[in-house]
Amino acid sequence: MLEPLFEAWRARADAALAQALPDPDASPQRLHAAMRHAVLLGGKRMRPLLVYASGAVFTTDERALDAPAAAVELIHAYSLVHDDLPAMDDDALRRGQPTVHVAFDQATAILAGDALQSLAFEVLAGTRVNDATRVALLRTLALASGAAGMCGGQALDLAATGNGAVLSLDDLERLHMMKTGVLIRAAVRMGGLSGGADSAAMKSLDRYASALGLAFQIRDDLLDVEGDSATLGKTAGKDVAQDKATFPALVGIEASRARLRELTAQMADALAPFGGRADALLELGRLAVDRDR
Repeated sequence: MLEPLFEAWRARADAALAQALPDPDASPQRLHAAMRHAVLLGGKRMRPLLVYASGAVFTTDERALDAPAAAVELIHAYSLVHDDLPAMDDDALRRGQPTVHVAFDQATAILAGDALQSLAFEVLAGTRVNDATRVALLRTLALASGAAGMCGGQALDLAATGNGAVLSLDDLERLHMMKTGVLIRAAVRMGGLSGGADSAAMKSLDRYASALGLAFQIRDDLLDVEGDSATLGKTAGKDVAQDKATFPALVGIEASRARLRELTAQMADALAPFGGRADALLELGRLAVDRDR
């Protein structure tokens, strides 16, 4: 029932991204083409959808959400470009297409990722909110992207890969929350901040987003074991092949599914104070847990 709304939000996000990206005919054309390859070749747009759905809880003007939605997706796209590099996860397939370093070259992929990260903050600086909210948005995205968030999580992931180390469950959850969860949490927070959410509402949003972020990565772990490359749009079985720290490897498939059920209940409980205004957030949580790619 909510899919038409999600499609409308995806279209808004895609339009904002296309407008933000540099002209492919302008110099340096190869860099600009690589940036567009990284961003415009599909994707679930989960993080932009979360910005719009969180903002909708507070009946926020969608025009005020376009910049945060585009900015968080640009950060996500940059992270995937770098994550796929040979020095990181070394993957040749993303969204059913050659990864950027395969379609272009490694140096261009590094520069494209760097440029997408910078562009995210340029876009966010132009959002239609007051100055205090704009600063809060910029700080939220910066914290989620750096050493205390996504980059730190990737460093922990690399350190735990291929060396036979066995992480504790707490350490694995921390790794997942930093690598994947914090950017999801930032997307939800930015929607709330743009809508003027008070501190109590922000705490509820944070509880939801923390559960969703962990659930999203656990589902990714399960899909790597149970999915196939054609459906996933990326190489299946990479986690096992690289001896990566994952939930199925640590606790098994059934325990991983049980944890997903617990996190789904936590999401619903966190959103209960908002009633029907949070239906879109609740549905996005369900889609994240039930997805096949």
